[in-house]
Amino acid sequence: MRHARDGAAAAMNAASRVLVVRGTNEPQEFENPDVAWANRAREGVWAPTKDGQRIHIGIECADGDRTAEILRPSLRVFVGVEVDTDIVAQTTSSGIRLVTVVHGPEAPPEFRFPVTLADGLALEPMPSGGFDVVHLRYGATVGRFYTPWACDSMFKSINADYRLEGTTIVMRIAHEGATYPVVADPLYAR
Repeated sequence: MRHARDGAAAAMNAASRVLVVRGTNEPQEFENPDVAWANRAREGVWAPTKDGQRIHIGIECADGDRTAEILRPSLRVFVGVEVDTDIVAQTTSSGIRLVTVVHGPEAPPEFRFPVTLADGLALEPMPSGGFDVVHLRYGATVGRFYTPWACDSMFKSINADYRLEGTTIVMRIAHEGATYPVVADPLYAR
């Protein structure tokens, strides 16, 4: 088993390389007092909506009791949450991203993020493949899970998509035959 610091460094290196190549339009790390991370992967994060409410996003994984390697208040790494998989959890100015780093072919093809919504909010599928968090009474979008993207270490696009099971967002990554590591990016913003 990898040492936590070595695992965190490997995950950060893979995620950083890909995010730099993707360019300056990517949301940047930011200390946001409206975002509250729990200590364990399963406990996830509380993120704000535009109407001042909060949603909870969990990380359902084989080692859900894994604690984060906290690098900065706005950046943490959950090392080894699944076989050959780490998650780099980043706070942004308007939400969070859960950069999923797949290190090898034994990693699962699906990753589950249970979402708990405040009363009066619902997840609505969008034609883009993402999900809007919608205020049911007013019909207003108060948050958004953007369409996931993924690429391998050669910066080749890898198919990634979401499906919804109740209020659990399931991200699927078709990483078979990829050049590892593969990086995928679930992103939520209010």
